[in-house]
Amino acid sequence: MFFVWLFILILITVIIVVVLLMRYLKEENSRSEKKSSLLKKQMTSNIAHELRTPVTSIRGYLETLLAYPDLPYEKQHVFLERAYNQTLRLSELISDMALISKIEEKSSNFTKQEIDLGEIAGEVFEEFGERIASKRVSVENNVQPGTMLNGNRTLVYSILRNLVENSLKYAGDDIVMHLESFYDISERMYYVTYYDTGAGVPDEHLERIFERFYRVSEGRTRDDGGSGLGLSIVRNAVDFHGGRIKVENREEGGLKFSFSLAR
Repeated sequence: MFFVWLFILILITVIIVVVLLMRYLKEENSRSEKKSSLLKKQMTSNIAHELRTPVTSIRGYLETLLAYPDLPYEKQHVFLERAYNQTLRLSELISDMALISKIEEKSSNFTKQEIDLGEIAGEVFEEFGERIASKRVSVENNVQPGTMLNGNRTLVYSILRNLVENSLKYAGDDIVMHLESFYDISERMYYVTYYDTGAGVPDEHLERIFERFYRVSEGRTRDDGGSGLGLSIVRNAVDFHGGRIKVENREEGGLKFSFSLAR
């Protein structure tokens, strides 16, 4: 009985997420009417592709459970757990796309207030504490509490969270993650540097790394979970704060992000 109810819950979750995602796709197409036909088709294709993969996986797992009701308990649990993980991926996808859309189309909905960059950085590293420890990552957080700026806390948190998560997914084990900032009084800007000492990215991909759904290697984001929108969110959130961001490979190894945030 437990698996029956869990099956129903997963199915309902998939239906809700798919409906929300298709609604977003319809709205995105409406907003894109003034854009070129090629860009519109490309966006539609990307979203449909991202949606198809987890839905196909969920369908396969659930069809197996329905076709073989006498599977051992342990096997049923594995299939249901995998299906559930794919629903989480769908939820993350719709959440990230909604956030990007909100920044681009309704940025006035994001309010600014005095926030503590150092405090936010500490919370981000704490959130990933277990994964950082399991991958034997060393953290160098040189942004001290009391580093204040006028900004949106949710978006600044998203910037740092996505950068850290990107390193944890792709940079490898036994790396260093480094974060620092300094304030330019004349420009009234904070300049923030974040880098890891991991695998880096081939130079030919750097110019496109902030594009929605762009992959350095096909299947990379898909294998590691995630929506494929993290760095696009980073770029949009930095733009919202009146800054600019760039990325480069470090000579010593690893990927380096440099961005600014208006004080």
